[in-house]
Amino acid sequence: MVRVKAGFHDAMQNDTVKSVSADVNFLSNRFPNYKIGANDSIVESKEGSDGPSLKEIVAHETAQLLEQQKRLSVRDLASKFEKGLAAAAKLSDEAKFRETASLDKQVLLKKLRDVLESLRGRVAGRNKDDVEEAISMVEALAVQLTQREGELLHEKSEVKKLASFLKQASEDAKRMVEEARAFAQAEIEKARASVQIVEQAFEEQENISRSSDKQDLDELMKEVQEARRIKMLHQPSKVMDMEHELQALRIQLAEKSKYSLQLRKELVMSKRLEEGDSKLCELDGDESLGSYLRIVPNVNTTLDISRCTIQWFRISAERSKRERISGATKSVYAPEPFDVGRYLQAEIVADGEKLLVTTTGPIEPAPGLGNYVEALVRKPDTEFNVVLQMNGVDHPSHSLHVFHVGKMRIKLRKGRITKAKEPYSSSMQLCGLRGGGNAAAQALFWQPKKGVSFTLAFESERERNAAIMLARRFAFDCNIMLAGPDDRAPLGT
Repeated sequence: MVRVKAGFHDAMQNDTVKSVSADVNFLSNRFPNYKIGANDSIVESKEGSDGPSLKEIVAHETAQLLEQQKRLSVRDLASKFEKGLAAAAKLSDEAKFRETASLDKQVLLKKLRDVLESLRGRVAGRNKDDVEEAISMVEALAVQLTQREGELLHEKSEVKKLASFLKQASEDAKRMVEEARAFAQAEIEKARASVQIVEQAFEEQENISRSSDKQDLDELMKEVQEARRIKMLHQPSKVMDMEHELQALRIQLAEKSKYSLQLRKELVMSKRLEEGDSKLCELDGDESLGSYLRIVPNVNTTLDISRCTIQWFRISAERSKRERISGATKSVYAPEPFDVGRYLQAEIVADGEKLLVTTTGPIEPAPGLGNYVEALVRKPDTEFNVVLQMNGVDHPSHSLHVFHVGKMRIKLRKGRITKAKEPYSSSMQLCGLRGGGNAAAQALFWQPKKGVSFTLAFESERERNAAIMLARRFAFDCNIMLAGPDDRAPLGT
């Protein structure tokens, strides 16, 4: 059994007096916050300024969320709920931390009360009253701490409710976002389909309007052309006056050309008489495109041309080259566009004697023919009325055909029946008719392919030469030299 000495009682009394003094002054009715530091030393934590309570913070955040819910979009609302859920989790962690701190405070208060209870039996007098007062304060603090713990438990339950509410709201917001995304995607697909339908309808309407506009334009052009034709028939315009003047000038030019040619022939004849060189025959006719040349005997000779062998030649302007004209073996020859700018010469063999007659100058072009052909080149297809002879067989004169000269092919038809239709090729031949009497200047020879040939008679010499020049122009654009049998196309034609 332990015995307590009087000295020990005095020492305990002195220690107690030192630890619990009468000058103790509690600054607040709350137990201070302590933390256990290194070496089991108690460290007093600094308390900051009193802020709003946790319940007030949660209520304020909830009110703000409810106010902004109406004006936020679905995506922003989901983001807000996510932030609120994170804040609720943080508040829950803080509540757990405060609960742990309150447990530590309960333990400290219990220890302190035990110490004060042990001191109350060992002290007397004034010190005993101080101890009892300290015990009452500790008990008051314990009551306050218990109330605080109840409030914390209530706040914790509220925070849990808020967290569950925010979690449910976040899930609802996510579901709303997915539904809104699916609805928006469906609306976008519907809009795209509507746009495609509108575009197709617009394109169809545009095509219909274009076709109708084109038809209207063609009809309008036909009406304008018909009106111009009627106006030209009933009221001659300045264009017709100019055409008449040009026709008159062409006639005058042709007459002057004939007169010049006659003078040239008379000059050549006079030179021959002076030199004593008289030929048995000579060439008669205009030396120009659109006419024909005939070999005629002189008056003082008894030469029979029908019994002679004849061959026509082309001679270059420099008189350096002579080219045989295949098939030109008659006494009559009509110059064609290849002969322009060249001399023509006829070789006559009679009774073993060879005679040569040559034009006095190069063949002249037909007046206005070049401009006429240039106007026809602008058209994709040109039609000429012709009477034909196929493979040497004559057709009735009343059987008119249409000769089409196009940019890619030549076609011959009668009504709706096509006699021949061939593209430009190296096997095709086209030239003036070589022989045939007075009608040779209006006829041409056309061989669309081997074994098939036509002789076409035109309405005028101008139409015949224009058809030849136009066909050769289009064939040249297709890299084809269109000429007659055994002809070599001159450069630049």
